[in-house]
Order: sequence, then C-alpha cells, then structure tokens
Amino acid sequence: MWWGVGAALIANLLYSVGFVLEKRALGGLPALSAGRPVRVVVTLVTSPLWLAGALALAAGFAAQLVVYRTLPIAAAQGIFVSGLVLLLLLSSAVLGERPTGRERHALGAVLVALLMVVASVREGDEVVGGEAPWGLVLAVSVPTLAAGVALYAQVERRAGRRHRVPTNGIGYGVAVGLLYGVSSLAVKGAAGRLTGGGAGEVARALLGSPYPYLLLFTAGAGLVMSQTALQRCRASLIVPVCTTVTALFTAVVGTPVFGERLPDDPLPLFLRVAGTALALSVLLAMPRHDPPAPAARRRGRTRPPSKSEDPHGHRRDPAAHPGLPPRQGAAHPARGPGRAL
Repeated sequence: MWWGVGAALIANLLYSVGFVLEKRALGGLPALSAGRPVRVVVTLVTSPLWLAGALALAAGFAAQLVVYRTLPIAAAQGIFVSGLVLLLLLSSAVLGERPTGRERHALGAVLVALLMVVASVREGDEVVGGEAPWGLVLAVSVPTLAAGVALYAQVERRAGRRHRVPTNGIGYGVAVGLLYGVSSLAVKGAAGRLTGGGAGEVARALLGSPYPYLLLFTAGAGLVMSQTALQRCRASLIVPVCTTVTALFTAVVGTPVFGERLPDDPLPLFLRVAGTALALSVLLAMPRHDPPAPAARRRGRTRPPSKSEDPHGHRRDPAAHPGLPPRQGAAHPARGPGRAL
C-alpha cells in the first residue's frame, strides 16, 4: 500500500510541474483552436518548453500505473487531488497567477473533502479491483466521452459570441475532466492486465481489450482540448476543476465497475461519502465567469487623471509643439481668413 502512496505523491509532483511548464509555454505560442487539431499538435511540438512539460506528464502517467495496481480507486483519487496544493504554489510562483478569495476557499474545501476520502482508507480492508466487464466499461465510457465533447463545443460557441461575459474556464475544466475520467478508468483496466508473462502475452491481453483504444482517443482529444483551454484560462483554476471532476468520476463510477466495495465500518463509510459529496457541492457552487473589470467611474469612484487631462478630469487641448501652451500653434488653425490666433 505504501508503495502506492509514494508513487501517487511522485505522480502529483510530475503532473504539477508538467502543467505549469505547458502553461508557461502556451503563453508564447500562437492562439490555438480546438477546431484545428492538426495545427494545434504541430504548434505544440515545436516548443521545447512544452515538450518538457509533456514528458513530465508522461512520467506521471507511468507512476499512475503503479498506483492503480496497489491502491483502491477512491484512495488513489484522493491522493491525486491533494496535489492541487503544489500546483497552486507553482502557478503562483512561476506563472504569477493569483486565485480570488472565493476560489481559495473553494479549493481549501476540496482538499478537506479529499483528505476525508483518504482517511476512510483502512489498510487490509480494501479490495483492489483488477478486471471489469468490457461491456460495462464501454457503457459508462462512451456516453461520458460524448457528454465531455458536447460540453466543450458548447463552451466554445459561447466563447465566440460578441459581448459575452468572460468565462473563467469552469466549463472547459468539467469537459476535459470527463475525458480524463474515462482515461483513468482505462489506465485502471490496463494496469490490471500488466500481469506476469512475456511481452507478447501482455500485448495480446491489452490489444484484446477496449483500454488502449480508449486511451488513444482520450489522449488525442484531451491533448487538443486541454491545451486550447489552458492557453485561454488560468491554470490555477482550470486544472483543479479538471482534476476534481476526474477524481469524482473515477471514484464514483470506477469503484462499482471494477468490483471495489465501500467500507463496511460506519466512520470510514461516512468519511468517503461525505468527502465526495462535499467536493461535488463545492464544484457546483463555484462561479462560472470571472468578475468584469471595474469601470473607471462607478458610484462616485474616481480614477487618476491621464496626461491629456487636468487635475479636475477635464481634457486639455493638445499643443502643436512641446513647450507651447494649449490653444497655440498649428494644432489650432484660425477659424477664418485673416483671424489672428
């Protein structure tokens, strides 16, 4: 069990570093569009900094395989989401992002909820599932993927409207989180097939299951969708939302799909159910839009006068040349012939 906890902490570090590096790289790249996936991929692979972030995420994925072989799904997701603290610290130090007070309180509540989920784990009493009926996996995964893609397209349409309220990325985070939730189920299923045997036997076992094909789709679609959203929105908000949705979906859906049971004791059962409900309620209560920029003058508030205004806010008439007082020079020609200035 403790090998799994250590691997989950390493995965948290790698994921946080990878997301921050990718966000830093995206700031210097041309605007991405999910409607042009090939162009998105070509643009991304030309950035060495983005490739470094992608390698960190890939290493985190490898650590995740170890986690799912040694920890139950609910406990693994609780540890994964606790890595949001490190992500917030890195995004603040490296990217200069500052979450609002309401967002900080919401993320703090999410961390409390996930600590409750981790506290519900009892070593020796947990069953780590390995196999799941393929029909059940597909019955859960296909509608979820369709819902994630449809939600992302809806957010994109709203973002393209004129005079829209600026979005803060909640919709993007939920949509990508649904895709990555399916990816987590596929990782869990693939990890269960990495049993003893030769490479050929393992390859046949994987290719004969739906897991590698789900991983290919979620990797491709998730890459285009997540990078486009990450370029437009703050990493300190969109990544926690995405991670929370992924964790909740994987824990709630993956537990029965892979035959893992809830705790029998009342206290661990309460902690797990209440923690999941708290995280979901916090996510639903988060604002969907960033607050609009304050107007220069509203409710008697004033702004400092600009260089073209006097101390009372009245606009000065520009002089034609430096050193000339206003209303003198070529900028104010005579209003009639022969009229003196």
